[in-house]
Amino acid sequence: MSQTTVNLRERQAPIKQAFRDDPRSAFTTTAARSVAYDPADPLHCRVGPAEFPEVVIDAGLHDLAGGDHAHPCSGDILATALAACEESTIRSVAANMGVALESVTVEAEIDWDFRGTMGVDASVPVGAVGARLRSKVKVEEGVDPERARRFLSSAERYCAVLQTLRSGVAVETSFELS
Repeated sequence: MSQTTVNLRERQAPIKQAFRDDPRSAFTTTAARSVAYDPADPLHCRVGPAEFPEVVIDAGLHDLAGGDHAHPCSGDILATALAACEESTIRSVAANMGVALESVTVEAEIDWDFRGTMGVDASVPVGAVGARLRSKVKVEEGVDPERARRFLSSAERYCAVLQTLRSGVAVETSFELS
């Protein structure tokens, strides 16, 4: 079956202790950057995570914003980030609690009303107007149902992207024109 072969609790113990000893050591910044692409093309762009320069994501405008939706739009990428965070959190919490998993499937959907994005109706917000996150987890036979419920509750609590979307975060912006 699917009992984890990674002792995540053991791997995380010194990290957690370092955070207790020096709370500043728990802070980090993740980053993404645009990757050079034809500036005359208003429909497409390339981006990638700064720490993984070999990873390039071709992205573009959604067809409801005038794009051809030939590549994932930023909303698709946001939904993907939510699903990835939820699944990796489910897997790590299960490993830490000793809950053996048979399968995990996560689906994230984010709703958008493009009237706001397209400036058609000022009363409609620019951005997401709702979201759904569905996680289907099958635990191995013999796992205590109460333990399984606690593990899923913890997974929801510790999914960083989910909690960021729920509570929001201040975003500082700057533009430089030359």
